[in-house]
Amino acid sequence: MSLKIYNSISSQKEEFIPIVKGHAGMYVCGPTVYSDVHIGNCRTFVSFDMIYRYLLYLGYKVRYVRNITDVGHLEGDLDEGEDKISKKARLEQLEPMEVVQRYTNGFHHMMRLFNTLDPSIEPRATGHILEQIELVQKIIDHGYAYVVDGSVYFDTVKLIREADIYGKLSGRKVEELLVETRELKKQDEKRSSADFAIWIKAEENHLLRWNAPWSEGFPGWHLECSVMSTRYLGERFDIHGGGNDLKFPHHENEIAQHFGACGTTPCNYWIHTNMLLMNGRKMSKSEGNYITPEQLFTGESEHVTKAYSPMTVRFFFLQAHYGSTLDLSDASLSAAEKGYRRLFEAYHTLEKLSSEIIKSEKPLALELEDGIKSAFEEMDDDFNVPKSLARLFEMCATINKMADGQLNVDDAGQQALDMARNGFRTLLTDIYGLSDESATGTDDHMNQLDGLMQLVIDMRQQARQNKDWAASDKIRDTLAAIDIELKDGKEGTKWSIGNK
Repeated sequence: MSLKIYNSISSQKEEFIPIVKGHAGMYVCGPTVYSDVHIGNCRTFVSFDMIYRYLLYLGYKVRYVRNITDVGHLEGDLDEGEDKISKKARLEQLEPMEVVQRYTNGFHHMMRLFNTLDPSIEPRATGHILEQIELVQKIIDHGYAYVVDGSVYFDTVKLIREADIYGKLSGRKVEELLVETRELKKQDEKRSSADFAIWIKAEENHLLRWNAPWSEGFPGWHLECSVMSTRYLGERFDIHGGGNDLKFPHHENEIAQHFGACGTTPCNYWIHTNMLLMNGRKMSKSEGNYITPEQLFTGESEHVTKAYSPMTVRFFFLQAHYGSTLDLSDASLSAAEKGYRRLFEAYHTLEKLSSEIIKSEKPLALELEDGIKSAFEEMDDDFNVPKSLARLFEMCATINKMADGQLNVDDAGQQALDMARNGFRTLLTDIYGLSDESATGTDDHMNQLDGLMQLVIDMRQQARQNKDWAASDKIRDTLAAIDIELKDGKEGTKWSIGNK
């Protein structure tokens, strides 16, 4: 089955056909480093990490570019106000690059916690100022931009008149864009309210500024991604990604200025991740409906009853398709924690199973082989991790039954067991990007807990030998109340957490 991905600009799934055979170029809009990374942004970057991993698994040589925005980001209102990095620097009496470095370091630390792979290239906007100036001049030379008092604006009306591309990605009607009015500073400089700044003349108190032919100023927010994607992936590349909130104006304006400079749209496929909600509502600091990644990891928030590990949160992110909204809550995180543990327990159980039969033709062997094949096939359908996970969860019961002796391992055969084990490992670690916290020592008390549980199991076994059923049942029920399950089998009693 060939890989199909949902293309935001065509609003349909399309077969992935790279521009260069065997290669894949992917550009993802990175963070603006004026504050700690938002938990919603973390979901986006984890989603694209999964996409990156799967493309690598499929054998593509991937160049993954994810930028750092360290200048000129005014959240779409590029005509007024102070950019957020300069504002943060002024308030904290720091150099802008001190702010940038602090939060870039924090972003990288968070990505390491979530076990994301480093991109192939991570360019910074400030490292490409000269190229951005050159691109502005190129757009002017092609007649798609005009200069007013040192600032340069993209002529959106001209683009709309000459090319039927503006508004296609975001689904906005051209008529609405043209009549849209906003009370913004320097609005009267524009020929149309739909025009946007690609170079901004700096005011006296603006900290980040560079010399350009039109003025001493700084680039518009949208410009940097056009420059860096073109610089490292060419004028036409495969995939451009980002959060759904970037469709308009950021990505729409990227398409416009890329066409103005290069005469083409930038990429073949647009991929967008959807919103992360919290308790069914949009996250908002002002309304108290907000949580940081650190609060999730420490449990120090009124919104959660306990701490959740980075891998639990990553697993939670992957439980919904990247294009769907995802609702974060204490209950959903708790369910994710159970699911994460259950899958790794099943994998470790598989590691211990073996058969004297090399290849079996019995239904059990086919069930294991088909389960793994289906899990990979779901990934081919627009990176559908939730359905892929569902296939693995369906296999967990069968794996446990083989371990408990309810199913004969020899009916599976070693070949099917190896296929299932290798498939589990590849999907869990290489593609989903999950690390095994119990194996890597992330859970510092796992060994102590295992020893304690063995003592409890021995006490229960002694009670059963003494026919003290009341004590035996009390031990089992007390453990069940704190979500620890005991399973009696031929090889003794096993325990697991959150495996209901």
